[in-house]
Amino acid sequence: MKALAAASIGRWSLARRLLVLQAVVVGLLVVLGTALAGLDARRAAHDRAEQTVTAVAESIADSPNLRAALASPDPTSVLQPYTELIRHDTGIDFITIMAPDGTRYTHPEPARIGGRFVGNTGPALAGRTFSETYTGTLGPSVRTVAPVFGEAEAGSSGARRRVVALVAVGITVREISAEFRERLLSLGLVAVAVLGAGIAGSYLISARLRRQTRGAAPRELREMFDYYEAILHAVREGLLLTDRAGRIVLYNDAARDLLGLPPPARVRGRPAAELGLPDALAEALVSPAPRSDEIHVGDTRVLVVNTSPVRSGDRAMGNVVTLRDHTELQGLTGELDTVRGFAESLRSQAHEAANRLHTVVSLVELGRPEQAVEFATSELAAAQRLTDRVVGAVSEPVLAALLLGKSAEAAERGVELDLGTESALDGAAGGIEPRDLVTILGNLIDNAVDAAIAGADRRQPRVTVTVRAAPDALVLTVADSGPGLRAAAVPDMFRRGWTTKHDGGGDAAGRGLGLALVGQAVRRNGGTIEVDGGIDGGGSGAEFTVRLPVRARRTEGTVR
Repeated sequence: MKALAAASIGRWSLARRLLVLQAVVVGLLVVLGTALAGLDARRAAHDRAEQTVTAVAESIADSPNLRAALASPDPTSVLQPYTELIRHDTGIDFITIMAPDGTRYTHPEPARIGGRFVGNTGPALAGRTFSETYTGTLGPSVRTVAPVFGEAEAGSSGARRRVVALVAVGITVREISAEFRERLLSLGLVAVAVLGAGIAGSYLISARLRRQTRGAAPRELREMFDYYEAILHAVREGLLLTDRAGRIVLYNDAARDLLGLPPPARVRGRPAAELGLPDALAEALVSPAPRSDEIHVGDTRVLVVNTSPVRSGDRAMGNVVTLRDHTELQGLTGELDTVRGFAESLRSQAHEAANRLHTVVSLVELGRPEQAVEFATSELAAAQRLTDRVVGAVSEPVLAALLLGKSAEAAERGVELDLGTESALDGAAGGIEPRDLVTILGNLIDNAVDAAIAGADRRQPRVTVTVRAAPDALVLTVADSGPGLRAAAVPDMFRRGWTTKHDGGGDAAGRGLGLALVGQAVRRNGGTIEVDGGIDGGGSGAEFTVRLPVRARRTEGTVR
């Protein structure tokens, strides 16, 4: 039976357990409070009875009429009606006036007049009023005995008063208990009301808790929390929860790594805007509207962010944010774009080669073989000179291939891409990832070509690329003949969405990502970027200089 009872209680919901616990606690408190109040009421009734009989006894003992009656031949005939009148007016159970030897002059039962008083009189005979609880002829009672002094007598040591009678006034314990029962009844009604109010409040709290916990038992809630905690940390994607005020509630290990956050204990409850994240990313975390597959470029990562607001009825609860690391995929996309550019360059070269071959064949058919040979060898020599120059100056195969591909692509768009005379790179690029080199140099060249074309109405579009190895860094410089940039635009150009290729500066049509990836790759390699916009300095065109340290230990890079 005990096992069945324990199993039944184990299936109780948290709300029911709380209700029972609160009811038991309230009941115990009410019982304890009632008991203490009852004891206090009993003590108060006894004290009040003692105060009453003391006051009546002292008043009668000090009455001049009492002394006059004691001096008469028959004191009882005067004192018995007098004491009965006082007894009925005050609610006292008995008033006994007696001689010093204890002989009664008055008593509530006239038959006992003349008998001996039952009780202690010693302190009163000594001239002191005292109180006690004693069982006399009327049963247990709280009584006070007061002395009645006669006229003062002159003596050698001064005036001295003699005790001529005693006054005993008492209330039976039965009457005190009846008064206590009346108080106890009202106290019980108050206790029942308090108990009912406590149980009603406990029920309301329990009902609200039942709605909040959906009637789940503590074991179910514990298991649910354990499951949720395990799922939260097992998810490979970053998961972050915010409340409706934009404060961080919870996040898993993946989100902490992707956002570079400290342990949850230091972050929980802080606004997302205070975490040192980029403004656009912090805004996305607390966005009241859903956001789907937004790309945000951080210092070292490219993140895909999805934000889903959570609502309970019509009330907003906060956001659920998922984060995916897009860095590797973005790097692969950049490499794919580069390969696609190479393929496009090969296609354009094949097209040009076909045109040249048709020209050579036509010259041979026209009987001009010498001109055909001269035309063919001059084109081959120009292409070979460019290849020899790039390969001779840049021994890093990835950079050499990138420069050759971009040169052909620029030529097809009517832009002359030159390799700077200071270009010199022997051996590998100081341990720098080839993928980062492709990202940095490829995007800078693409932007430079676009800028050179934008300024083609004033000059021949030209892009100059310099690759050289400094004592402790790899230096990449890309300069164009375009319209240039203002210095005020430099701090913003490496942020996601900045572009000059359409009105508004947003990231429409997928623009505004290249320079952000460049800045990220530079910071990841501990490098720096210097920008000379050309406009504020009075020159023409923009120049980007990237320095990537080749030391084994790298510090966090800067953009200036």
